[in-house]
Amino acid sequence: MSETPAISIRNLKKTYAGPKGQLDKEALKGIHFDVMPGEIFGLLGPNGAGKSTLINILAGLVDKTEGEAEIWGFNIDANRRNASRSIGIVPQEIVVDPFFTPFEVLENQAGFYGIPKPDRKSEKLLEAVRLLEKRDAYARTLSGGMKRRLMVAKAMVHSPPILVLDEPTAGVDVELRKQLWDLVRDLNKSGVTIVLTTHYLEEAEELCDQIAIINHGCLITKKPTRELIEMAREKIVRVTVNSDLEVPFEEDEFVKSELIGPRVLEITYDRDRVNAGYVLAKLQDRGHTINDITTREPDLEDVFVQLTTAAD
Repeated sequence: MSETPAISIRNLKKTYAGPKGQLDKEALKGIHFDVMPGEIFGLLGPNGAGKSTLINILAGLVDKTEGEAEIWGFNIDANRRNASRSIGIVPQEIVVDPFFTPFEVLENQAGFYGIPKPDRKSEKLLEAVRLLEKRDAYARTLSGGMKRRLMVAKAMVHSPPILVLDEPTAGVDVELRKQLWDLVRDLNKSGVTIVLTTHYLEEAEELCDQIAIINHGCLITKKPTRELIEMAREKIVRVTVNSDLEVPFEEDEFVKSELIGPRVLEITYDRDRVNAGYVLAKLQDRGHTINDITTREPDLEDVFVQLTTAAD
């Protein structure tokens, strides 16, 4: 028997009524995918693609128009209570009462879920997000990064098996982003299924096992991260030659050729048709001596642009 998905979404649609005299807005147009237990699942898409609408439906903040969704096997309509208890949502906005301490924030949140005091894990959660030393400090004194980690702990007070992180590293510096990446990995290693929305393609490539890309409310693709990256066919080779070049070096097999310096040529080619050796051979055939060469492998950004552009 196949493993039950952590999240199952079937033909999910959401239409917002437009102002009088204007067309309705279709935010989701029949989204369909599964998130399996134990995954770090990336949900990517441009602004307005429908990511926030999808998350808000799972969180119970927005009513779907059509379709089905299950969280940890619980239908969000037929069993809303158990579905809600199976998921923790970390919104992009930081929502923490500045006059409570981190410990009080977690205790209050646990109370909202009806968790008896002996069963609460506030100190363990603070330790997990590296905030135990700030247990009794007012939340308003915490740095932005600390507040974000507190939001993660707040979403975990009821021990949900699924955690949704909506743009968790938006607007933070590189060092803090790496710290949050470590936290995500630690939570996943402890058995938590993670759903991550992000605008940072490097982040998705670094963390995610599977990635779904949506655009204009439609699912464009859902594949393992490595398979997605392998979809990028274009590769770039930058070549430095021993004499000045007057014009770019053109060949029918090249996608693009640009002069980026008097002696530096950047050639984009389809790796399904030719390889770097072919590019270098063509340059040498024309009498150029090569002094230096660098290549760039395709990455998730290449695929993202390729797929979203094709969908427009």
